[in-house]
Amino acid sequence: MILKGSQRSGGQNLAAHLLNAQDNEHIRLHELRGFASDDLRAAFKEAEAISLGTKCRQYLFSLSLSPPEESSVPEETFERAIERIEEKLGLSGQPRAIVFHEKEGRRHAHCVWSRIDAQTMTARPLPYFKRKLMDVARELYLDHGWKMPRGFENAAERNPLNFTLAEWQQARRQGIDPRWLKQTLQACWSASDNARSFAASLEERGFFLARGDRRSHVVIDHSGEIYALPRMLGLRTKEVRARLGDGSDLPSVAATQKKIGERMVPAIRRHISESRTAFRQRSATLGHYKMQMTQMHRDARGKLAQRHERERIEETKERAARLPRGVRSLWARVTGRYGELRRQNEREAELSALRQARERQELIEKQLEQRRVLQAEFKKLRARQAEQLFELRRDVGRFLGFSRTHEPARARSVGSGLKLSL
Repeated sequence: MILKGSQRSGGQNLAAHLLNAQDNEHIRLHELRGFASDDLRAAFKEAEAISLGTKCRQYLFSLSLSPPEESSVPEETFERAIERIEEKLGLSGQPRAIVFHEKEGRRHAHCVWSRIDAQTMTARPLPYFKRKLMDVARELYLDHGWKMPRGFENAAERNPLNFTLAEWQQARRQGIDPRWLKQTLQACWSASDNARSFAASLEERGFFLARGDRRSHVVIDHSGEIYALPRMLGLRTKEVRARLGDGSDLPSVAATQKKIGERMVPAIRRHISESRTAFRQRSATLGHYKMQMTQMHRDARGKLAQRHERERIEETKERAARLPRGVRSLWARVTGRYGELRRQNEREAELSALRQARERQELIEKQLEQRRVLQAEFKKLRARQAEQLFELRRDVGRFLGFSRTHEPARARSVGSGLKLSL
Protein backbone atom coordinates (compact mmCIF):
# COMPACT_ATOMS: atom_id res chain seq x y z
CA MET A 1 0.00 0.00 0.00
CA ILE A 2 1.53 3.28 -1.11
CA LEU A 3 1.38 5.94 1.59
CA LYS A 4 1.85 9.64 0.83
CA GLY A 5 1.65 12.15 3.66
CA SER A 6 2.19 15.87 4.09
CA GLN A 7 1.84 18.58 6.71
CA ARG A 8 -0.36 21.34 5.44
CA SER A 9 -2.69 24.24 6.10
CA GLY A 10 -5.62 25.31 3.94
CA GLY A 11 -8.28 23.07 5.43
CA GLN A 12 -11.06 24.40 3.21
CA ASN A 13 -9.09 23.74 0.01
CA LEU A 14 -8.34 20.23 1.27
CA ALA A 15 -12.01 19.62 2.09
CA ALA A 16 -12.99 20.76 -1.42
CA HIS A 17 -10.43 18.35 -2.90
CA LEU A 18 -11.64 15.42 -0.80
CA LEU A 19 -15.30 16.08 -1.70
CA ASN A 20 -14.63 16.69 -5.41
CA ALA A 21 -17.23 14.62 -7.25
CA GLN A 22 -15.94 15.54 -10.72
CA ASP A 23 -12.62 13.70 -10.44
CA ASN A 24 -13.99 10.82 -8.37
CA GLU A 25 -16.80 8.46 -9.31
CA HIS A 26 -17.75 7.71 -5.70
CA ILE A 27 -16.98 9.60 -2.47
CA ARG A 28 -17.88 8.55 1.07
CA LEU A 29 -17.12 10.32 4.33
CA HIS A 30 -16.33 7.26 6.41
CA GLU A 31 -15.43 8.81 9.77
CA LEU A 32 -15.19 12.09 11.65
CA ARG A 33 -13.58 11.57 15.05
CA GLY A 34 -12.91 14.20 17.68
CA PHE A 35 -14.79 17.04 15.96
CA ALA A 36 -17.96 18.73 17.16
CA SER A 37 -19.26 18.95 13.61
CA ASP A 38 -20.44 16.13 11.35
CA ASP A 39 -19.50 18.11 8.23
CA LEU A 40 -15.99 17.85 6.74
CA ARG A 41 -15.61 21.56 5.93
CA ALA A 42 -16.83 22.62 9.36
CA ALA A 43 -14.54 20.05 11.02
CA PHE A 44 -11.50 21.49 9.27
CA LYS A 45 -12.69 24.98 10.30
CA GLU A 46 -12.60 23.77 13.91
CA ALA A 47 -9.04 22.53 13.48
CA GLU A 48 -8.01 25.86 11.96
CA ALA A 49 -9.69 27.87 14.74
CA ILE A 50 -7.88 25.87 17.44
CA SER A 51 -4.57 26.28 15.62
CA LEU A 52 -4.87 30.07 15.84
CA GLY A 53 -4.11 29.74 19.55
CA THR A 54 -0.70 28.27 18.66
CA LYS A 55 2.25 29.20 16.47
CA CYS A 56 1.60 26.22 14.18
CA ARG A 57 0.70 27.08 10.58
CA GLN A 58 0.57 23.58 9.08
CA TYR A 59 -2.09 22.36 11.47
CA LEU A 60 -3.22 19.32 9.44
CA PHE A 61 -1.52 16.08 8.44
CA SER A 62 -2.98 14.61 5.25
CA LEU A 63 -2.37 11.01 4.19
CA SER A 64 -3.43 9.03 1.13
CA LEU A 65 -3.53 5.21 1.20
CA SER A 66 -3.41 3.48 -2.20
CA PRO A 67 -3.43 -0.34 -2.31
CA PRO A 68 -2.14 -2.26 -5.35
CA GLU A 69 -4.34 -1.84 -8.41
CA GLU A 70 -5.28 -5.52 -8.67
CA SER A 71 -6.16 -6.01 -4.99
CA SER A 72 -9.56 -5.79 -3.30
CA VAL A 73 -9.11 -4.21 0.12
CA PRO A 74 -11.96 -4.08 2.69
CA GLU A 75 -12.57 -1.04 4.88
CA GLU A 76 -11.30 -2.91 7.94
CA THR A 77 -7.87 -3.22 6.34
CA PHE A 78 -7.73 0.52 5.70
CA GLU A 79 -8.80 1.18 9.31
CA ARG A 80 -6.14 -1.12 10.75
CA ALA A 81 -3.50 0.52 8.55
CA ILE A 82 -4.60 3.98 9.70
CA GLU A 83 -4.44 2.90 13.35
CA ARG A 84 -0.92 1.57 12.83
CA ILE A 85 0.16 4.76 11.08
CA GLU A 86 -1.20 7.15 13.69
CA GLU A 87 0.51 5.17 16.44
CA LYS A 88 3.78 5.19 14.49
CA LEU A 89 3.57 8.95 13.91
CA GLY A 90 2.41 9.88 17.41
CA LEU A 91 -1.07 11.02 16.32
CA SER A 92 -3.08 8.61 18.46
CA GLY A 93 -6.25 10.20 19.84
CA GLN A 94 -6.04 13.25 17.56
CA PRO A 95 -9.18 14.38 15.69
CA ARG A 96 -9.28 12.76 12.28
CA ALA A 97 -11.37 12.38 9.15
CA ILE A 98 -11.42 9.37 6.79
CA VAL A 99 -12.73 9.67 3.24
CA PHE A 100 -12.95 6.89 0.62
CA HIS A 101 -12.58 7.61 -3.11
CA GLU A 102 -13.32 5.33 -6.06
CA LYS A 103 -12.38 5.93 -9.67
CA GLU A 104 -11.33 3.85 -12.66
CA GLY A 105 -12.10 0.65 -10.79
CA ARG A 106 -9.76 1.44 -7.92
CA ARG A 107 -10.48 2.39 -4.33
CA HIS A 108 -8.22 4.42 -2.11
CA ALA A 109 -8.56 6.33 1.14
CA HIS A 110 -7.58 9.66 2.63
CA CYS A 111 -7.06 10.31 6.31
CA VAL A 112 -6.56 13.81 7.72
CA TRP A 113 -5.53 14.46 11.31
CA SER A 114 -5.48 17.70 13.27
CA ARG A 115 -1.95 18.13 14.61
CA ILE A 116 -3.07 20.46 17.42
CA ASP A 117 -3.33 18.87 20.86
CA ALA A 118 -6.21 20.78 22.47
CA GLN A 119 -5.04 19.89 25.98
CA THR A 120 -1.58 21.43 25.66
CA MET A 121 -2.29 23.79 22.73
CA THR A 122 0.79 22.56 20.94
CA ALA A 123 1.28 20.82 17.60
CA ARG A 124 2.18 17.14 17.58
CA PRO A 125 5.69 16.90 16.09
CA LEU A 126 6.16 14.58 13.10
CA PRO A 127 9.91 13.90 12.80
CA TYR A 128 11.02 11.64 9.94
CA PHE A 129 7.40 10.93 8.98
CA LYS A 130 8.32 10.00 5.39
CA ARG A 131 10.71 7.30 6.57
CA LYS A 132 8.16 6.00 9.06
CA LEU A 133 5.47 5.84 6.39
CA MET A 134 7.85 3.90 4.15
CA ASP A 135 8.43 1.39 6.96
CA VAL A 136 4.68 0.91 7.50
CA ALA A 137 4.06 0.63 3.75
CA ARG A 138 6.64 -2.14 3.44
CA GLU A 139 5.06 -3.97 6.38
CA LEU A 140 1.63 -3.74 4.75
CA TYR A 141 2.96 -5.18 1.48
CA LEU A 142 4.53 -8.08 3.36
CA ASP A 143 1.54 -8.67 5.66
CA HIS A 144 -0.89 -8.96 2.75
CA GLY A 145 1.42 -10.75 0.33
CA TRP A 146 1.23 -7.96 -2.25
CA LYS A 147 3.99 -7.68 -4.83
CA MET A 148 6.31 -5.01 -3.52
CA PRO A 149 7.44 -2.21 -5.87
CA ARG A 150 11.21 -2.12 -6.40
CA GLY A 151 11.29 1.38 -4.92
CA PHE A 152 10.25 -0.07 -1.57
CA GLU A 153 13.25 -2.34 -1.31
CA ASN A 154 15.20 -2.24 1.90
CA ALA A 155 18.92 -1.48 1.69
CA ALA A 156 19.46 -4.82 3.45
CA GLU A 157 17.60 -6.60 0.65
CA ARG A 158 19.50 -5.55 -2.47
CA ASN A 159 22.60 -6.70 -4.22
CA PRO A 160 25.41 -5.70 -1.81
CA LEU A 161 28.03 -5.51 -4.55
CA ASN A 162 26.53 -2.15 -5.54
CA PHE A 163 26.20 -0.75 -2.00
CA THR A 164 27.63 2.55 -0.95
CA LEU A 165 29.18 2.73 2.50
CA ALA A 166 25.98 4.25 3.94
CA GLU A 167 23.87 1.46 2.41
CA TRP A 168 26.23 -1.18 3.76
CA GLN A 169 25.92 0.24 7.27
CA GLN A 170 22.15 0.46 6.94
CA ALA A 171 22.00 -3.16 5.82
CA ARG A 172 24.00 -4.22 8.88
CA ARG A 173 21.42 -2.58 11.13
CA GLN A 174 18.26 -3.82 9.45
CA GLY A 175 18.46 -7.49 8.57
CA ILE A 176 16.45 -9.49 6.06
CA ASP A 177 12.71 -9.96 6.62
CA PRO A 178 11.82 -13.68 6.10
CA ARG A 179 8.63 -12.71 4.29
CA TRP A 180 10.55 -10.56 1.83
CA LEU A 181 13.10 -13.34 1.30
CA LYS A 182 10.40 -15.85 0.36
CA GLN A 183 8.67 -13.31 -1.84
CA THR A 184 11.92 -12.44 -3.64
CA LEU A 185 12.89 -16.05 -4.32
CA GLN A 186 9.40 -16.87 -5.53
CA ALA A 187 9.44 -13.85 -7.85
CA CYS A 188 12.79 -15.00 -9.30
CA TRP A 189 11.31 -18.49 -9.75
CA SER A 190 8.22 -17.16 -11.55
CA ALA A 191 10.35 -15.04 -13.89
CA SER A 192 12.65 -17.96 -14.87
CA ASP A 193 12.17 -21.11 -16.94
CA ASN A 194 15.50 -22.87 -16.43
CA ALA A 195 18.47 -23.08 -14.07
CA ARG A 196 20.55 -20.49 -15.93
CA SER A 197 17.89 -17.76 -15.97
CA PHE A 198 16.94 -18.54 -12.36
CA ALA A 199 20.56 -18.23 -11.20
CA ALA A 200 20.95 -14.96 -13.11
CA SER A 201 17.78 -13.57 -11.55
CA LEU A 202 19.02 -14.55 -8.09
CA GLU A 203 22.42 -12.90 -8.58
CA GLU A 204 20.71 -9.62 -9.47
CA ARG A 205 19.40 -9.64 -5.89
CA GLY A 206 22.62 -10.81 -4.25
CA PHE A 207 21.74 -14.53 -3.99
CA PHE A 208 23.56 -17.55 -5.44
CA LEU A 209 22.28 -20.96 -6.50
CA ALA A 210 24.37 -23.89 -5.26
CA ARG A 211 24.38 -27.67 -4.73
CA GLY A 212 23.69 -28.68 -1.16
CA ASP A 213 23.85 -32.03 0.63
CA ARG A 214 22.41 -34.98 -1.26
CA ARG A 215 22.42 -32.85 -4.42
CA SER A 216 19.58 -30.67 -3.13
CA HIS A 217 19.27 -27.12 -4.42
CA VAL A 218 20.13 -24.35 -1.99
CA VAL A 219 20.34 -20.58 -2.17
CA ILE A 220 23.16 -18.68 -0.45
CA ASP A 221 22.93 -15.00 0.35
CA HIS A 222 25.90 -12.64 0.20
CA SER A 223 26.59 -13.10 3.92
CA GLY A 224 27.04 -16.85 3.47
CA GLU A 225 23.67 -17.94 4.95
CA ILE A 226 22.24 -21.04 3.28
CA TYR A 227 18.52 -21.68 2.59
CA ALA A 228 16.78 -24.81 1.27
CA LEU A 229 15.25 -23.76 -2.05
CA PRO A 230 12.19 -26.11 -2.09
CA ARG A 231 11.15 -24.93 1.36
CA MET A 232 11.53 -21.28 0.43
CA LEU A 233 9.47 -21.77 -2.75
CA GLY A 234 6.85 -23.93 -1.06
CA LEU A 235 7.47 -26.72 -3.60
CA ARG A 236 8.49 -30.35 -3.45
CA THR A 237 12.06 -31.28 -4.27
CA LYS A 238 11.06 -33.15 -7.42
CA GLU A 239 9.20 -30.07 -8.72
CA VAL A 240 12.35 -27.98 -8.29
CA ARG A 241 14.46 -30.65 -9.99
CA ALA A 242 11.99 -30.82 -12.88
CA ARG A 243 12.90 -27.26 -13.82
CA LEU A 244 16.49 -26.93 -12.59
CA GLY A 245 17.77 -30.46 -13.10
CA ASP A 246 19.42 -32.60 -10.44
CA GLY A 247 21.93 -29.88 -9.53
CA SER A 248 25.00 -31.95 -10.31
CA ASP A 249 26.36 -29.16 -12.52
CA LEU A 250 26.01 -26.53 -9.80
CA PRO A 251 28.94 -25.43 -7.66
CA SER A 252 29.14 -26.71 -4.11
CA VAL A 253 28.32 -24.59 -1.07
CA ALA A 254 32.03 -24.16 -0.26
CA ALA A 255 32.86 -23.12 -3.82
CA THR A 256 29.97 -20.68 -3.89
CA GLN A 257 30.99 -19.15 -0.57
CA LYS A 258 34.51 -18.76 -1.91
CA LYS A 259 33.07 -16.99 -4.96
CA ILE A 260 31.05 -14.71 -2.69
CA GLY A 261 34.14 -13.90 -0.65
CA GLU A 262 36.13 -13.07 -3.78
CA ARG A 263 33.42 -10.66 -4.91
CA MET A 264 32.71 -9.10 -1.54
CA VAL A 265 36.27 -8.43 -0.36
CA PRO A 266 36.93 -5.75 -3.03
CA ALA A 267 33.53 -4.19 -2.25
CA ILE A 268 34.31 -3.99 1.48
CA ARG A 269 37.76 -2.59 0.77
CA ARG A 270 36.07 0.06 -1.35
CA HIS A 271 33.91 0.88 1.67
CA ILE A 272 37.06 1.23 3.79
CA SER A 273 38.50 3.68 1.29
CA GLU A 274 35.19 5.56 1.20
CA SER A 275 35.14 5.67 5.01
CA ARG A 276 38.64 7.14 5.15
CA THR A 277 37.80 9.75 2.51
CA ALA A 278 34.64 10.75 4.37
CA PHE A 279 36.64 10.97 7.61
CA ARG A 280 39.24 13.24 6.05
CA GLN A 281 36.56 15.48 4.57
CA ARG A 282 34.61 15.74 7.81
CA SER A 283 37.81 16.24 9.78
CA ALA A 284 38.83 19.05 7.44
CA THR A 285 35.40 20.66 7.85
CA LEU A 286 35.67 20.50 11.63
CA GLY A 287 39.22 21.86 11.39
CA HIS A 288 37.90 24.82 9.40
CA TYR A 289 35.22 25.40 12.05
CA LYS A 290 37.94 25.25 14.71
CA MET A 291 40.03 27.85 12.89
CA GLN A 292 37.02 30.16 12.47
CA MET A 293 36.02 29.70 16.10
CA THR A 294 39.54 30.42 17.35
CA GLN A 295 39.67 33.63 15.34
CA MET A 296 36.23 34.71 16.55
CA HIS A 297 37.22 34.03 20.14
CA ARG A 298 40.45 36.00 19.76
CA ASP A 299 38.56 38.91 18.24
CA ALA A 300 36.02 38.88 21.06
CA ARG A 301 38.75 38.84 23.71
CA GLY A 302 40.60 41.64 21.92
CA LYS A 303 37.46 43.79 21.77
CA LEU A 304 36.79 43.17 25.45
CA ALA A 305 40.36 44.11 26.36
CA GLN A 306 40.06 47.33 24.33
CA ARG A 307 36.78 48.21 26.02
CA HIS A 308 38.27 47.52 29.45
CA GLU A 309 41.25 49.76 28.66
CA ARG A 310 38.96 52.59 27.52
CA GLU A 311 36.89 52.20 30.68
CA ARG A 312 40.03 52.17 32.85
CA ILE A 313 41.34 55.40 31.29
CA GLU A 314 37.96 57.17 31.55
CA GLU A 315 37.39 56.04 35.15
CA THR A 316 40.95 57.03 36.12
CA LYS A 317 40.37 60.50 34.70
CA GLU A 318 37.07 60.79 36.59
CA ARG A 319 38.68 59.77 39.88
CA ALA A 320 41.65 62.10 39.34
CA ALA A 321 39.23 64.97 38.72
CA ARG A 322 37.73 64.47 42.17
CA LEU A 323 40.99 65.29 43.94
CA PRO A 324 41.31 68.99 44.73
CA ARG A 325 44.31 70.96 43.47
CA GLY A 326 46.29 73.99 44.57
CA VAL A 327 45.18 75.73 47.77
CA ARG A 328 42.08 73.56 47.95
CA SER A 329 44.33 70.51 47.98
CA LEU A 330 46.15 71.86 51.07
CA TRP A 331 42.88 72.54 52.85
CA ALA A 332 41.54 69.08 51.93
CA ARG A 333 44.66 67.50 53.38
CA VAL A 334 44.29 69.47 56.61
CA THR A 335 40.61 68.46 56.98
CA GLY A 336 41.21 64.82 55.97
CA ARG A 337 38.93 65.10 52.92
CA TYR A 338 41.82 64.39 50.57
CA GLY A 339 42.50 61.02 52.22
CA GLU A 340 38.81 60.05 52.04
CA LEU A 341 38.70 60.81 48.31
CA ARG A 342 41.86 58.77 47.69
CA ARG A 343 40.47 55.82 49.60
CA GLN A 344 37.18 56.08 47.65
CA ASN A 345 39.11 56.16 44.37
CA GLU A 346 41.12 53.13 45.39
CA ARG A 347 37.96 51.18 46.32
CA GLU A 348 36.31 52.07 43.01
CA ALA A 349 39.46 51.15 41.08
CA GLU A 350 39.57 47.81 42.87
CA LEU A 351 35.87 47.15 42.20
CA SER A 352 36.34 48.11 38.55
CA ALA A 353 39.27 45.71 38.23
CA LEU A 354 37.18 42.94 39.83
CA ARG A 355 34.28 43.65 37.47
CA GLN A 356 36.53 43.51 34.45
CA ALA A 357 38.12 40.30 35.65
CA ARG A 358 34.64 38.79 36.11
CA GLU A 359 33.57 39.85 32.59
CA ARG A 360 36.79 38.42 31.18
CA GLN A 361 36.24 35.13 33.02
CA GLU A 362 32.62 34.91 31.85
CA LEU A 363 33.71 35.37 28.26
CA ILE A 364 36.42 32.74 28.62
CA GLU A 365 33.99 30.24 30.14
CA LYS A 366 31.43 30.87 27.40
CA GLN A 367 34.08 30.35 24.73
CA LEU A 368 35.38 27.22 26.43
CA GLU A 369 31.87 25.77 26.41
CA GLN A 370 31.58 26.46 22.69
CA ARG A 371 34.97 24.89 22.10
CA ARG A 372 34.01 21.80 24.12
CA VAL A 373 31.00 21.26 21.85
CA LEU A 374 33.28 21.30 18.82
CA GLN A 375 35.79 19.05 20.55
CA ALA A 376 33.00 16.57 21.31
CA GLU A 377 32.31 16.44 17.56
CA PHE A 378 35.99 15.68 16.94
CA LYS A 379 35.85 12.84 19.49
CA LYS A 380 32.63 11.41 18.07
CA LEU A 381 34.08 11.55 14.55
CA ARG A 382 37.22 9.68 15.63
CA ALA A 383 35.21 7.11 17.60
CA ARG A 384 32.85 6.49 14.66
CA GLN A 385 35.78 6.15 12.31
CA ALA A 386 37.53 3.65 14.59
CA GLU A 387 34.33 1.61 15.01
CA GLN A 388 33.55 1.74 11.30
CA LEU A 389 37.00 0.58 10.26
CA PHE A 390 36.95 -2.18 12.89
CA GLU A 391 33.64 -3.53 11.57
CA LEU A 392 34.70 -3.26 7.93
CA ARG A 393 38.00 -5.03 8.58
CA ARG A 394 36.14 -7.75 10.43
CA ASP A 395 33.88 -8.10 7.40
CA VAL A 396 36.93 -8.43 5.16
CA GLY A 397 38.31 -11.12 7.44
CA ARG A 398 35.05 -13.04 7.41
CA PHE A 399 34.76 -12.98 3.63
CA LEU A 400 38.42 -13.93 3.25
CA GLY A 401 37.59 -16.86 5.54
CA PHE A 402 35.09 -18.13 2.97
CA SER A 403 37.95 -18.96 0.64
CA ARG A 404 39.67 -20.98 3.38
CA THR A 405 36.66 -22.97 4.50
CA HIS A 406 35.71 -26.19 2.74
CA GLU A 407 33.49 -27.78 5.34
CA PRO A 408 30.01 -28.78 4.14
CA ALA A 409 27.18 -26.64 5.49
CA ARG A 410 23.58 -27.65 6.04
CA ALA A 411 20.74 -25.70 4.43
CA ARG A 412 18.66 -23.57 6.73
CA SER A 413 14.89 -23.18 6.72
CA VAL A 414 13.08 -19.86 6.93
CA GLY A 415 11.64 -20.91 10.29
CA SER A 416 15.09 -20.98 11.88
CA GLY A 417 15.15 -17.18 12.03
CA LEU A 418 16.67 -15.29 9.14
CA LYS A 419 19.08 -12.50 9.93
CA LEU A 420 21.51 -10.59 7.85
CA SER A 421 24.77 -11.43 9.57
CA LEU A 422 26.74 -8.60 8.04
